[in-house]
Amino acid sequence: MSASGGTKAIVAALGANLAIAVAKFVAFAFSGSSSMLAEGVHSVADSGNQALLLLGGKKAQKQANEEHPFGYGRERYIYGFLVSIVLFTIGGVFALYEGYEKIQHPHDLDNWYWPVGVLVFAIIAEGFSFRTAIKESNELRGKQSWSSFIRTAKAPELPVVLLEDFGALVGLVLALGGVLLTMGTGDGVWDGIGTLCIGALLVLIALVLAAETKSLLLGEAAGAEDVAKIRTAAVDGESVTRVIHMRTLHLGPEELLVAAKIAVPAESSAAQVAAAIDAAEARIREAVPIARVIYLEPDIYDADAAAAGADPATTPGGPALH
Repeated sequence: MSASGGTKAIVAALGANLAIAVAKFVAFAFSGSSSMLAEGVHSVADSGNQALLLLGGKKAQKQANEEHPFGYGRERYIYGFLVSIVLFTIGGVFALYEGYEKIQHPHDLDNWYWPVGVLVFAIIAEGFSFRTAIKESNELRGKQSWSSFIRTAKAPELPVVLLEDFGALVGLVLALGGVLLTMGTGDGVWDGIGTLCIGALLVLIALVLAAETKSLLLGEAAGAEDVAKIRTAAVDGESVTRVIHMRTLHLGPEELLVAAKIAVPAESSAAQVAAAIDAAEARIREAVPIARVIYLEPDIYDADAAAAGADPATTPGGPALH
């Protein structure tokens, strides 16, 4: 996994969550707080999430072979999807169940200082992890809003860690609120309500991540900026006069397939066409380094034929798609 995959953010989150999980379970053992138990399971699930993301990054580095000629880049999407569906949902459903049980059978907290101290520690640790994820994301986000970055990011790791850490921080605040309200009112129902809120939050994050990683698994085109760079780089005005139409597909976060029909002069010889294609491929790779698999089909541009075609997108001169 490259640096752009957010390895530093994943490792920071893993270390924080393992330490926090131990602290939360200790606090639950001494206090009996269901919020602490739900948060402990949440942290274990988060730790598993980061382990899966690291495993997916490792598997994605395998070389292409005859069975998988385009490589294993999509392993990262598969493991990102597993994170969003399996572990987040497990943590969320468990918290919902535990919250319901606590509301049905409330009891006072014992040794309240344990959950309060652990929650304060956890907020500090998660804040450090969240700060690391934000710093790494900013290197890729550019001028995009955070919601746009999460929707359009081609590497699944950073959106997963960002939403994990954000959800963890909000969950910790909810847990702290439930514990404090239970202490203040003497009513254990508030601890259960806090746990229910944590569960609802986790399920919501799971649904958002599932939708985004599903889109990546189905296959997403290059971003608009990369598409524009590819179209510009392909044309030199002489040996290649225009891009007739084009398709792009992410084979992985850092590997892009480009297939395009390009217009060449009618009088070009076979050798000239071959040279034009080689030169265009070199220009595309220089402009967009992740464009590693490129297929260019030469054609003679004919505006009249394009206009008359049943499917303009597949005829010379048809509209440019990506």
